[in-house]
Amino acid sequence: MIWMYVAALLPVFVLGSYIYFRDPVPEPFSWLFRAFIAGVCLCVPVAFFENFISHLLFAGGGPVTLFGTTIQAFCVAAIPEETAKLLALWLVLRRNPHFDERFDGIVYAVCVGLGFAAIENVAYVLQSGEGWLTVAAMRALLAVPGHYAFAIIMGYYYSIYHFVSRTPSTAVKMLLLPVLAHGVYDSLAMSGSVDPLAGGLSFFVLIFFCIKLQKAARKRVLELANKN
Repeated sequence: MIWMYVAALLPVFVLGSYIYFRDPVPEPFSWLFRAFIAGVCLCVPVAFFENFISHLLFAGGGPVTLFGTTIQAFCVAAIPEETAKLLALWLVLRRNPHFDERFDGIVYAVCVGLGFAAIENVAYVLQSGEGWLTVAAMRALLAVPGHYAFAIIMGYYYSIYHFVSRTPSTAVKMLLLPVLAHGVYDSLAMSGSVDPLAGGLSFFVLIFFCIKLQKAARKRVLELANKN
């Protein structure tokens, strides 16, 4: 079982380390740990809320159409999860004396996002039975980098709002854009549960989408890292 935990947590460690070493002025580990634990602590309450919303929308069952999986992707997953992450990020940063550079928003947002992704990934891998290695590999390539990219987008606009432009449009973007990215990702990933043909086609679209998403995230990382 130890290897299951290693496989589930390794991508979290790799992506977190990358962001940490990109920071021109690294943040104290104590504050990064707080942000990570904040992300971890989101999992249980968010899961309960998602189950509640799913019961309201699908009467305790699941979606049976592609429209249904899209609704599930946005209303059951993307909106609750990204809203909770933004709330956690705000709680971590509102009285953080080390939040003094633009890149810091990305660093703390990634810690929150990876804290959430760590628990989610462990749960998926442990529940996958004999196919755990395949599940771990797929999630290491897609799901965990997805949470990482959503967090970068959120942290980028959080910093822009805090340090550069306190406009309503910037405030909206720090939640809206991660929700849209997360919702599109989940819509593509969930389509196969109701339509195998659509799911097969969506998988290739998902790969393309993930590549573009990571490029967009990297662009924001380099932009703020060079402006600190």
